[in-house]
Amino acid sequence: MLRLRQIAVVAPALPPVEADLCALLQAPVCHRDPGVEKYGLVNCLWALGGTFLEALAPVQPGTTAGRYLARRGGPTGYMLILDCDDMTALRLRLSMLNVRIVEDLAVTIAGQSAEALHLHPRDTGGCLLSIDHHGPDAGLMGSYAWAGPDWQRACRADLAITGAVLACAEPAATVSRWATLLARPWADIPGGHRIGLDHGSIDFLPVADGRGEGLSAIRVAGLAAAAHVCGLDILPGEG
Repeated sequence: MLRLRQIAVVAPALPPVEADLCALLQAPVCHRDPGVEKYGLVNCLWALGGTFLEALAPVQPGTTAGRYLARRGGPTGYMLILDCDDMTALRLRLSMLNVRIVEDLAVTIAGQSAEALHLHPRDTGGCLLSIDHHGPDAGLMGSYAWAGPDWQRACRADLAITGAVLACAEPAATVSRWATLLARPWADIPGGHRIGLDHGSIDFLPVADGRGEGLSAIRVAGLAAAAHVCGLDILPGEG
């Protein structure tokens, strides 16, 4: 099982992005994670079905997120998080492929367990990628430690993130690399390529602006109209 579970965006300051996303999604913030303080960040999350949108902002100099902001020239899509049910097989595959892991997390928060592997961006391309496992309830509306113990209370159940769009310098090479490390086939779509997941999909399209590679858009089922927030196109449905 492999699901699209979370998208993160990053901006120089959190309050303006938080206000824009609360207005767009018509949903309250479900959680603020104190765990991101160790990275020099503040954050907030929205629960959309069993998927999550996170906004981040650096609060000290020299952060990885701050350097990414500078490289992308301003607010931008930042990270894509997938949810996996077999971390042992994943670790073995990543080791066989010589994919570097820049952070290996295992935590228990308020009775919820989480494992997360942050992959080296030079070994993936496209954008920052984390592959996680959450328990004890592995259902889409079940456990998700990063969003707190009661995120369901603030969940907008009629929305869900169903896709991510990566702008790539070499879409064919990047989709092939991701397909190998995720052990999923890819297919051609108009203008690019797509990997289908058990929930959601990831599209790989050519860079269409001067910002270089990065997470450029997401699709949100149930959204009434397209919007542009924090450097990210937010598209309704399949978009």
